[in-house]
Amino acid sequence: MIIRNVRILGGEPADIRIENGAIAEIGPGLPGESVVDGAGAIALPGLVDLHTHLREPGREDAETVQTGTQSAARGGYTAVHAMANTSPVADTAGVVEQVWRLGREFAHCDVHPVGAVTVGLEGKQLAELGAMADSAARVRVFSDDGKCVDDAVLMRRALEYVKAFDGVVAQHAQEPRLTAGAQMNEGVVSGRLGLTGWPAVAEEAIIARDCLLAAHVGSRLHVCHVSTAGSVEIIRWAKSKGWNVTAEVTPHHLLLTDDLVEESPVGAYNPIYKVNPPLRTRADVEALRAALADGTIDIVATDHAPHPVEDKETEWSAAAMGMVGLETALSVVQEAMVETGLLDWAGVAQRMSVVPARIGRLGGQGQPLDVGAPANITLYDPSARTKVDPSAFASKSRNTPYEGMTLPGRVVATFLRGRPTVLEGKLV
Repeated sequence: MIIRNVRILGGEPADIRIENGAIAEIGPGLPGESVVDGAGAIALPGLVDLHTHLREPGREDAETVQTGTQSAARGGYTAVHAMANTSPVADTAGVVEQVWRLGREFAHCDVHPVGAVTVGLEGKQLAELGAMADSAARVRVFSDDGKCVDDAVLMRRALEYVKAFDGVVAQHAQEPRLTAGAQMNEGVVSGRLGLTGWPAVAEEAIIARDCLLAAHVGSRLHVCHVSTAGSVEIIRWAKSKGWNVTAEVTPHHLLLTDDLVEESPVGAYNPIYKVNPPLRTRADVEALRAALADGTIDIVATDHAPHPVEDKETEWSAAAMGMVGLETALSVVQEAMVETGLLDWAGVAQRMSVVPARIGRLGGQGQPLDVGAPANITLYDPSARTKVDPSAFASKSRNTPYEGMTLPGRVVATFLRGRPTVLEGKLV
C-alpha cells in the first residue's frame, strides 16, 4: 500500500510505502497500485492513550471493548490502556487476560489492560501484581484509578513490588478525607453555587507524598490527570531531583474551566462538566499548558470515561463523574496547544504517542515514522473545522462537554500495523 502526499509531523509532502505491516519506504512519487490519497494531511505515529475506561466487563451499557476501540480508532489511536475499575475489577490475571483477549478479537486498536493496585480497588491489600505482569496480558501499568491509594504503606509496597518487572504505579491523586462530598473545584464559583468544594491541596498532598515514596524506593511513579498549578510545581521539583516521575494531563483540563459549571450554554449545574478531578481555574489551565509544553507534564491522556444517559442527565449531586474524550482529543490539543503556539506537530507526536508508549513499555507502538517501523499511522487534517455531534460518535456514550462546539482538525485515517481501521473519517 502507498499512502500518498502526506506531511510527516507537518513537514514536506512525501509518500509512505507499507509492506507486511511496516514502513518499507518514504519518499516522493513512490510507485504502487494500492493507494490511499493523504491529500496533504499530517502523518503522526499512531496515538497511544495511557488512560482509557472501556467499562467491559460489567458496564457494557456504557462502553464495550469493541465500541471503545472503535472510538479510539476514530480519534487516531492505535493503542489504549484499559483502566481496572471494571466489574469484576481487573485485579487478577484472569480478568486482565479477558480484557486483553477481547482487544485482540476486535482489533480496532491494541488494548493493554491496566491492573488494579489493590484488591477490589478497596485500598486494603495488594492485588496480584506479579501474576498480572506474568500473564498473557503482560501488564506493566497498575492503577486504582477512580480511587486513590491513600495508605502510604500500601503505596510504598506497590512501588517496591513493580520494580521487579519494570512496572509503574499510576496514582489517582485524591486525598479522600479532604474531598468527602466534594462536587467541584473549591473556589469562587463553588461558593456562589453552594457546592462542596474540591480543594487543590487534596491532589497536591498525595502527589508530594508519592514523589517522595518513589524516590525512597527507586521506583517508577506516574501521576494521573494532573489538574492544578500547585501539582505542576511539585512534579517540576521532583523531576529536578532526577526522580523517576511522569505525569499526564487530560484534554479537558487543557481547555475547560470551572466557570462552565455556572455559565454553561444550558445554565448552571450542568452535570456534563462534572469530572474527577474537577475542572479548575483559568490560572490552572495556563499552568498545565505551560507544563505540557516544557515537558514537566509528559503526556496527554484522555481519561475517556463513558456513562449512559441516565447516569449523567440527572441532578448534579447524583450525576456520575467523567467525560468521553477519545474522538475529540487531538482536536482539543490542537486548539489548546498548537494554535496557541505552545507545541508543533512533532511535540504533539511526542506527548500523544512516543512518550505514552514508553511509559507503558509498548515496544511496537509510539515509534517514529521511519523505514522499518511498524506502520501505526494517524493521518490528520488540521485545516478542517468540525462541529461536535455526539450522535455520530462510535462510543456507546454521549457525555461530551464539547457538544455543539466547533473544534479544529479531523482524523482522516488510522492504520494499525498497515491495516486501515479508519479511512476518510469512517471506520473500516
